[in-house]
Parts: sequence; C-alpha cells; structure tokens
Amino acid sequence: MAMRSHYCGLVTEALLGQTVTLCGWVNRRRDHGGVIFVDVRDREGYVQVVCDPDRPDMFATAEVLRNEFCIQVKGLVRARPAGTTNDQLKSGSIEVLCHELKVLNPSVTPPFQLDDVNLSETTRLTHRVLDLRRPYMQNNLMLRYRVAMEVRKFLDAHGFVDIETPMLGKSTPEGARDYLVPSRVHDGHFFALPQSPQLFKQLLMVAGFDRYYQITKCFRDEDLRADRQPEFTQIDIETSFLAEQDIRDLFQDMIKTVFLSTLKVDLGVFPVMTYGEAMHQYGSDKPDLRVKLALTELTDVMADVDFKVFAGAATMKDGRVVGLRIPGGARETGGLSRGEIDAYTEFVKIYGAKGLAYIKVNERARGRDGLQSPIVKNLHDRALAAVLERTDAQDGDLIFFGADRTKVVNDAIGALRVKIGHSEFGKKNGLFEAGWRPLWVVDFPMFEFDEEAQRYTAVHHPFTAPKEGHEDWMVTAPDKCISQGYDMVLNGWEMGGGSVRIHRADVQQKVFDALKISPEEAQDKFGFLLDALQYGAPPHGGIAFGLDRIVTLMTGAESIRDVIAFPKTQRAQCLLTQAPGLVDEKQLRELHIKLRNTELAKPV
Repeated sequence: MAMRSHYCGLVTEALLGQTVTLCGWVNRRRDHGGVIFVDVRDREGYVQVVCDPDRPDMFATAEVLRNEFCIQVKGLVRARPAGTTNDQLKSGSIEVLCHELKVLNPSVTPPFQLDDVNLSETTRLTHRVLDLRRPYMQNNLMLRYRVAMEVRKFLDAHGFVDIETPMLGKSTPEGARDYLVPSRVHDGHFFALPQSPQLFKQLLMVAGFDRYYQITKCFRDEDLRADRQPEFTQIDIETSFLAEQDIRDLFQDMIKTVFLSTLKVDLGVFPVMTYGEAMHQYGSDKPDLRVKLALTELTDVMADVDFKVFAGAATMKDGRVVGLRIPGGARETGGLSRGEIDAYTEFVKIYGAKGLAYIKVNERARGRDGLQSPIVKNLHDRALAAVLERTDAQDGDLIFFGADRTKVVNDAIGALRVKIGHSEFGKKNGLFEAGWRPLWVVDFPMFEFDEEAQRYTAVHHPFTAPKEGHEDWMVTAPDKCISQGYDMVLNGWEMGGGSVRIHRADVQQKVFDALKISPEEAQDKFGFLLDALQYGAPPHGGIAFGLDRIVTLMTGAESIRDVIAFPKTQRAQCLLTQAPGLVDEKQLRELHIKLRNTELAKPV
C-alpha cells in the first residue's frame, strides 16, 4: 500500500470531508496554547496540519517535531476557520485535522533556515541538498523539467529523433579548452569531453537520419561567469534539406511554443537584425532591446579634432568613436551625480576603456556656450554640431563618449548602455521597458582576426557555411566573408545559435585554409568528417539552445547556478562533493601519469 494518498501542496477544497495520508517535511511547528500547528512541505507546496491534544499519543509525537523532520500524517480535510485562509497557497483554504502522526526520520538542526533569503552562495552550495528543498529551487527545477518536456514534445511532433552521441571523443580545436580524460589502455593518449556534439550530429545527417536532437551535457574548460558552467546542458538539433530561413522559422516556433506552454507568455514577433547592425547600434551581438538607448557613430567627424583621444581613435586602422545619449542625465535635479559618472568611468575600464568623456547639454540653443565639459574646447564647431544633431540631444541630456579600438568601444559602451538602462535612474526615466524582447541576429562574419596569433579564427565554428557566392572570399578576403550563422537572443542573452553547415569537402577545405589549418592537421583532427562529406552528404544545418540559460531567463534568476541541481562555483568546484579532488598514486600509475608536483598525489 502507498505511503501517501496525495501531495501536500495539492490538498484543496475538492477533498473536503475526505481522509488523506500525506508525507513530507516539517517546514514550521507552532504551539498555540494546547493546539499544535504543523506546516508540512513537499515538492508541490505546503499544507497546514492541526494536532489536537484529544489524541494523546499523536499529540506527544507532535510536541517533539522540529524543522525538517520527515513525517507521515493521516487526517481529515476540513475548511479553515473564517479569516485564517491563505490565498498564496493552493491548500490555503483548508487544513488537515491530524488523526495519526509518524516520524519517518528525525533531522538534526539544519545549518540555516530554509526561508532565509540572505544566504551566501557558498553556504547554499555547500549544503546544496537542503538548499534544493527550498520552494525557490524546487520551482526552478520543476520549471526546467517542464521546459525540457515541451521541447521533446515539439521535436517529436516534427519528426526529430533523439540519438545519443559519445561523451569520450577526440580533442579538436573548436575554440574553448577541452576537458581531457586519460586513457588507461592507450598509454599517453587522451579522450576529450565534448564541447558540443557538433561533428557527430553532422555525421548523423550524412548517415541519413534527417532530423536529430539531443538534450545533452557539454563541457568547456573556460573562465566562468554568471551564465557559464564547466558542464552545461544543450538542446542540440540538426536537420537536413532545410534552408536557413526554414530552420529559423521552425525553431522560433519551438521557443514560442515552450514559453506559451510553460509561462503563458506570447513572445510575439522576432525582429531580424544583422550582426553589423547590432554592433553598430548596440555594441553587442546579443543586444538587450528592453534598454531604450543606442550608440551614435561619430568616427568620421572626429579625425581632425584637437582632442587626441578622439582623433587618434578616429584615424587608427580599427578605431571607433561613438556617443551614448542619456536623456535627462544632465538635469540638476534627478540627473546623474558626479559620483555616478565617476563610477561609470571605473566600470568601462573593466572592458579596456581608458576613461569616459562626457558632455552635459545645458542649453542646446546656445551652441558651444550651452555645453559643459572639459573636452568641449578641443572639439571644433563642426564636430560639436554633428554630436548634437546625430544624438538628437536635448536640454538636460548627457552624452557619454567611447573612443578606442572598435572592440574596446563596443564592449565598454555596449556594457555601459545596458548598465545605465537597468539602473534605478534608467528605470525612473523610461530608458528601460520591462517585458520579453526576442530577436534573431544574422549575417555574422565567417572569421575574425586574432592579433595575438596573427591569424583568422572562426566566429561560430569552422563548419559554418558561407553565404552563397562568398566561398572564394575565404581565400582572397576572409574579412569580407559572411556566414549563414544565426543567433536567437532574448533580453540580452544568447539563448541559442546555429548555422547552415558546410556539406561539401572542397568548401570545408577552403575554411581550413583560411584558418591556416594545414591539410595534414585537418586530416588528423577532422579526417572522419572530411571523408564522410565525400559520400553524398546532404545540405544540412541546425541550432543549439542553452537549456540552463532559457530556464534562467524564465525564472528571473541571477545565475544559471540557480536552475542547475548540482552546479560548480565560479572556480569550477563542487562545494557539496569537494570535487575536483586528489587521486592516489596507484590510479595515476594505471593511467601512465606522473605529476610534476608529487605532493598533489595521495599515497597508496
């Protein structure tokens, strides 16, 4: 016989007058002068249990209950007295009059109260099992489950087949650092954990499976941020015989379906923006369109000004000068304070900017005399007129400037745009519009030049197909080559990205040539793919969505660690299990590994 008849959080008025058996944890126990109230919790929520002294044995058990005891309750569902209902709970209009009470397992005193909202992340991750009992985490992971189920239902309905790909593969140069796994059988050889199933899913298209998907773990040994983990979950998808627009239409429909089914949110229209437009207007290839600010191009008018910072950036090979107009930022009352401007100056330095010039527009009609800034005297009238005209600055506005290499300007001023938009000032002054703002970013460059390595690298990955007619540019002018890549962006987060793939070996070799990957290296690293492409590989393409990121956006969590059951810290550690850890000398010998620092090995 089952130990329970219902979940605690699902006991409602529909069960009035019935006897139920519940199992869960004591969330709180309250002694009200002879009557004991116990809030019992499970994954579906809470129910209030009333223990009267009329049943001495049961009441004696209720008196010893403490937080997090695991208990079983049998009792009668009845209406709560008038004025004591709780509209925040599904069970808020009823209570259970306890007839029988059993402690299934007592608990030691927890290291923290589960309703404490000021817990440090270290405490939460060290005691993750208890942290996962909290309704916040339970709701997040239940939403994650529903999202994954909706994805599976959609893909199944559209003919996609779930096929597993290997976790132990070959180390290939795809961008981030691989996690390596030593082979015991093959001395000195290593497997690599997959950064993505990219190559295998292309092979599945060559093999004729036509439509593949997988919700799978991927691994990247890279520096971590709030939206990164060393192991993360990817919704990986590939399809044959669909063009770029077809692929985008299909998976836009999938994401809209998921949001509508799980959150009752209609994402509406997905505008399409080229990579060039996104970088020009927002300094980012994943712009947050909720922020009502944009960059203004000023490079062409600053080449001959006396202000060397602007002139130097405007005349350098890869330089850029932009303005960022902040409406109301210069108002005497309610504008940005000197302290806030100084803080923003320090903020942009994180992104490599050397400083943050600005102009306060006090009275535009007075021209130069109506502007306040140390740099005004070093800008000629034509430049000042262009600044005011292009930014459409009005009295009381503040204009920030970025001038440096294009990447520094885009990173720094793009981040500043978002920070100001999300600030209290931005929200008070209508610079931020809450809601859901999706878009597609398309027409990415195929390559970007790595100054340090003095070579081109792939913007997406080296298997992305070029736009029709751009194949020859991969050899003669790689910087002009545009790819058939696309990213889905939502509220400033890249939710997913993909591309039409290269399905011809000769075109793939041209990409390797542009990346200075020799035929010998290409054969060594990717020979199995190049060989497969020769056997009538079909045109194909796909996309991969970050499941962790999607659920983080849906929940409004500050970090993807809040939607992963057992995440790593920003130092790639598991505080719960204390991984990574040392291994003993015997294990290392079996793997033919000798540590340079022998103190790091456990003795046998």
